Amino acid sequence: MIAESSNIPKTVVLRILKEDLRKRKLCARFVPHSMTPEQREDRVTSCEDIIAMADADKVFLNKIITRDETSCFVSDPETKRQISEWIDETSPRPKKLKFQMSRIKTMLIIFINSHGVVHKESVPEGKTVNAEFYKGALDPLLKRIQRVRPAAFCSQEFFCCTIMCPPTKMQCLPIFDPKKVTTLYNPLPHPYSPDLSPPDYFLIPKLKMKLKGLHFADVAEIQETVTDELKKVQKEEFSAAFQKLYHRAKARIYTNGTYFEFKKRNIIFITYVRFLKNQS
Repeated sequence: MIAESSNIPKTVVLRILKEDLRKRKLCARFVPHSMTPEQREDRVTSCEDIIAMADADKVFLNKIITRDETSCFVSDPETKRQISEWIDETSPRPKKLKFQMSRIKTMLIIFINSHGVVHKESVPEGKTVNAEFYKGALDPLLKRIQRVRPAAFCSQEFFCCTIMCPPTKMQCLPIFDPKKVTTLYNPLPHPYSPDLSPPDYFLIPKLKMKLKGLHFADVAEIQETVTDELKKVQKEEFSAAFQKLYHRAKARIYTNGTYFEFKKRNIIFITYVRFLKNQS
């Protein structure tokens, strides 16, 4: 448009923009939500609470139990990166048939901690994931903890075990014994803070990527495949994901509650590392 309106060659316009004016063209970065200043402030407060508890108790992150839910489809198309191929310079671009996600799906609810999957279950067809449903899901969760880790359940180690959940589900928490379980939750609805939820930034993307491109006969086959894939995730990966929560919380405070991308070449990440060094 500039070249046409000013009758200047495009090469000259590009040189002026890039070399003389030091301009660059960037694509927009997608974020989950556009937050208000009050919402960003709430995120900072929540992160400060997490950091304070982690500093006071060195094994605090290992005592967190967090949950999330996701939909698993009978047929889920692959991503563009997954279907990319190495071809010769003269070869035509490969083509792939585009199809939509299947409407047949199952909702998976999963509870995890730094050691692995604590409990999971699929939502029966026709059921709605609400506070009443969570009350029924939390009872088998406690029974499983008592069965697989009876020592932690009966000792003070379980006292600081924390269930992270959004305020819309808080009415289901009276099922927990306040003498044994401390509840921690984000002040914002969960969709506003996927970057502070270990299932969202670690387990669920890893699981969904494994399911893409697969075709299942029915919901039962989906559940069987999901169980097999979850068993393949190493304990060290769960532990590393919960340790990242501490650094992610600090990054949110440093950026005043805005969403943060952890990339090695991200200039904000480099600045944040320098900030930590100065603090130490």
